[in-house]
Amino acid sequence: MSAVSLSDMTAERVAKRRESGLYRRLRTVERTDSDDPNRLRIDGKDCVAFCGNDYLSLRTHPVVIDACKRGAEAFGVGSGASQLISGHTAEHRRLEEELADFLGRPRVVLFSSGYLANLGAVGTLMDRHDTVFEDRLNHASLLDAARLSGARLKRYRHRDAGALAERLAGTARGKRLVASDGVFSMDGDIARLPELAKQCARHDAWLMVDDAHGFGVLGSGGRGTVEHFGLAASDVPVLMVTFGKALGSAGAAVAGAADLIDMLIQHARTCIYTTALPPPVVAAARAALAIVRDDPAPRQCLHANVARFRAAASQNSLPVCDSETPIQPLLIGDNRRTARIGDFLIEHGYWVGAIRPPTVPDGTARLRITLSSAHRPEQIDGLIDTLGRAFAAVPE
Repeated sequence: MSAVSLSDMTAERVAKRRESGLYRRLRTVERTDSDDPNRLRIDGKDCVAFCGNDYLSLRTHPVVIDACKRGAEAFGVGSGASQLISGHTAEHRRLEEELADFLGRPRVVLFSSGYLANLGAVGTLMDRHDTVFEDRLNHASLLDAARLSGARLKRYRHRDAGALAERLAGTARGKRLVASDGVFSMDGDIARLPELAKQCARHDAWLMVDDAHGFGVLGSGGRGTVEHFGLAASDVPVLMVTFGKALGSAGAAVAGAADLIDMLIQHARTCIYTTALPPPVVAAARAALAIVRDDPAPRQCLHANVARFRAAASQNSLPVCDSETPIQPLLIGDNRRTARIGDFLIEHGYWVGAIRPPTVPDGTARLRITLSSAHRPEQIDGLIDTLGRAFAAVPE
């Protein structure tokens, strides 16, 4: 058997990406306007960005920045160790307590990212004797978490509690965990959590929700999809939230009963064997959480911007999806056309995500437009006008 050279293999795979319209590249971002967090320079081109997850515009909030500075002055830039060694500072403890109180949960444990939180939680709860049931459009981290846990993974039709019920009824042995995004990151639609919770209660399964894109955004108090639907903590015993979206910081937490959190601290490898979140980042998350808790204005502004975009998109016959969240996809389908429209928008001063497989299923390439509280009406109107020109200029 002849050896395969590393250079030949990598060159071939990258070439296939280019040929299929799926090639992705890193873009260098610079901030150009201290008063507008969405005005950025992308590879030297000035643009208004509609592709980030900083929904409440808190990553540039002066109170959040000041808290980050004070965290660095008090504890240094990094944590210096894992949480179970010496990396769990007073800032970490305060964030855990404040977040648990905000979410109405007994305890939380911090993770360095949402990806690690999902891997740690599912890997701790489940093993090869068990089954994880997941929505087909779940985030990659939940799917990977199920596979790495060794449990059987059974996927059900998107937002279809009836299909989940059939899957649950056909599985008799072992523990059963139903895991779902709260807000689906590429479609912007919301999981039907009341129906999922009902099926879990009926079939003796646990419900875990990854609320990365709902936390801080949905619910009257910004507590996410659980509050949005008026569910109790007992309906969703395992809740994961992240700090890198609405809080404008970084990191994540799993919230739940005291025994659950204690078990994660004892067994979750992605918590035990990695350096703890930097204290300045934790301090920034604490400040952002306080704003979410005490000031509804950014959330109200965000929802007004979403409504403005959707009304204008519909009026201009753009292929907008059914989403009430800041994630507003425009389905295109063809990979190359999606990439070309994305390039057209950048050339004309607007940056949106041109999302193609494998991030989304084959045939569903799209523009993923995300709104923030800091977008100005004229920026939204300008994007709508440029989108119309882009669709006309780039043929099917």
